[in-house]
Order: sequence, then C-alpha cells, then structure tokens
Amino acid sequence: MSLRSPSKETIECISSLIGFDTTSRNSNLLLIEWAAERLEWAGARLLYNFNADGTKANLFASFGEGPGGIVLSGHTDVVPVDGQTWTSDPFQADIRDGRLYGRGACDMKGFVGVVLANAERFKQARLREPIYCALTYDEEVGCLGVPGLVEEIKKAGVSPRGCIVGEPSDMRVISAHKGGRIYRCRVTGVSAHSSLTPVGVNSIEYASRLISFIQGLAEKESRSGRRDEGYDVPFSTMSVNMIQGGTWNNIIPAVCEFYFEYRFLPSISGDYFIDSIKRFVAEKLLPEMKAKDSRASIDFEQLLANPGLNTPADDEVYKLAVQITGDTECRKVAYGTEAPFFQGIGIPSIICGPGSINQAHQPDEYVTLDQLTACEDFIRQMVNKLSTGD
Repeated sequence: MSLRSPSKETIECISSLIGFDTTSRNSNLLLIEWAAERLEWAGARLLYNFNADGTKANLFASFGEGPGGIVLSGHTDVVPVDGQTWTSDPFQADIRDGRLYGRGACDMKGFVGVVLANAERFKQARLREPIYCALTYDEEVGCLGVPGLVEEIKKAGVSPRGCIVGEPSDMRVISAHKGGRIYRCRVTGVSAHSSLTPVGVNSIEYASRLISFIQGLAEKESRSGRRDEGYDVPFSTMSVNMIQGGTWNNIIPAVCEFYFEYRFLPSISGDYFIDSIKRFVAEKLLPEMKAKDSRASIDFEQLLANPGLNTPADDEVYKLAVQITGDTECRKVAYGTEAPFFQGIGIPSIICGPGSINQAHQPDEYVTLDQLTACEDFIRQMVNKLSTGD
C-alpha cells in the first residue's frame, strides 16, 4: 500500500462532508446541494430523486456519454453519536496519528470525499464510457433511499456495466454479502388477574414459545443448513434482539412485542424463514390461543428487507476491480449494502472502499490516511481504464 498522503482536495472534501450532520433522522439536503455544486462545476449532468416530503434527496451525476460506464456509489447518512464518548468533535474532521477522525469517516464519507475530489479528473479525462456518481439517503435505517434512485436510473434508460459501492472494505474487493430481514412481532392475548390464569391468554408465554421456535430454526441452520465457507459465519443466522411485554407482576399480560432478524445466504430465498415462522404460528400457536379467546392474535410487521449480493467472479466490474487492486481472493461478508439494489436493475455490483468495517458506527470512528491514498489510486486507475488512452 502506498505511503503517500492523500491529496489536499480529498482531505478538504471529506472534512466538508463530515461537517454536515447527516444523521439519518436529519435532512441531507445541505450536503447534497454542496456536492451538486461541486459536481456541476466539473461538468456533470445531474439527476435528483427526493423522498415523499422533500426533506432528503438522492443525487446521480453523469460524466461522459455513451453505453456502459461505471457507477461509484455511496450513502450520505450516518448513524447517531448519542451516548458515545468521542475524543474530538464527531462532526469536525480531525487528523492525528495517520488517521482522519469523524462520524462517517469510514462509513462512508471517506469514499464519497475521494470521488468528489476527483470530479475535475472525470471532466478532463477522454472517457470512452461514462463515469457515474450516486449519492443516496437513509442507507443506515434500512436502505430506504436507494430504491427510488435505481428506479429513476432505470426510467432514464441508463445502463452502466457495473457499480462499485464504496463501503469500508480495506480497499479489498467484495463480491457477495448476505441478505437481511427485520420484523416486529406483536402477540396479543387477553389480560386477567394472575390468580385467574385460565381466564386469560398470556401473551408473554406465547411470545416465548415463538421465540424458542425461532431459536430452534437458528440452531438447525447452524448444524445442518446450507453453508458457504466463503463467509466468516458460513450459514444463515437468526436472533431476537428486543422484547417488551406486561404491565404489572400480578396481571396476565395482554401484549408482548419482540423484534427479530435473520441474515440469509444469497442462495436462499428471503421468504424461507418467515414462511416457516408464520406456518408454526398458524398451525400451532394461534389455534391454541383462539380456543381460549377469539380475540387473541399474532401479527408481523416487516421493518427491513434487504436482498443479498452474489456477483460472479467472471463479471466485468469484478474483473476491473481485481485488475486495479490485485486482490484476487473471492471475499464475502455478513453485513448488507446498497449494492444488490443496483444489481436488481441489471447493474452488476461489487464493494470496494477505504477503511475497516470494524470502525463503522464506533466512537472515534476513523479512516487511515493510507486507505484514502489507496482509494485515490484506485479511482485514478479506474479513470485511466475507462479512457481512450488506456
């Protein structure tokens, strides 16, 4: 890896991006306006896509003409700093000991900053196929923004031959990741005095039985389910992560809510596990509950549904990234990204960006200067390969 420091332009861009508090609960419009001005000044054609109330926006910038091209994509939102102890102001970039600190430094304003710092390079290059820059909102709360953007890209008739999502990967090429689902389950029973248990329907008891069933599915999957040894956890996983129920210690609880998630291998349908869970409810739990009281119910609300990613090693964008990085190992990760949304409209996608996922969402989040320099080198080589002089 190069020991050179990143350019002044890169540091300035990342510092400006970190200065915008784009925690997902906030608007990202000031950041988008700042980025749009820089991209438009460099000659990009811009396409905007807003959320329903106009408080957030995706931005798609185009350099060059013709078929093909590569999308460089990054989300603009960051996770909160609430409850975290930081050594420096999280919304002011701070460089010390070879690291650039700030919220979003690695996830993923570092990558976005490198891309924006190279906008003038995109303008000056004799591109034989386009370079696209995609900036999205609300990735951190369930990839809520990117579906609208990819729909606009599809409507516009743009068909790049690949997309590189710059999530932190230590500038290694990642070709696959698991899909994910998150659900809220509400178990509604019937309240009664605890001395009259046959009169009530105990929501916590039935929620506990359902949670045990989910845990059983998880254990079965870990023992004998489909496996892919390319992942650090080579099987699909499930977990119940929040639960709340009951009103007092001598009242049969009427309501219990819990949240569960599963992360599944791309080779498995995203509906496989929820279908099994709902079948258990319909065939076993609900008949018992309703036999006691017809008002009892169990309801599910899907809060997140992210697809998995699985890009073949012979795809053009994968081979391009491997040529530039020299990283020939086929890498797969458990965390999710926006890459499969681009893949879903026919744009093969991979992940490659500066920084370590271990730093994402942490207090004193940072990206090393070496990683930013490596990302700069990657972007410059990519431009060369898309230009007539290569």
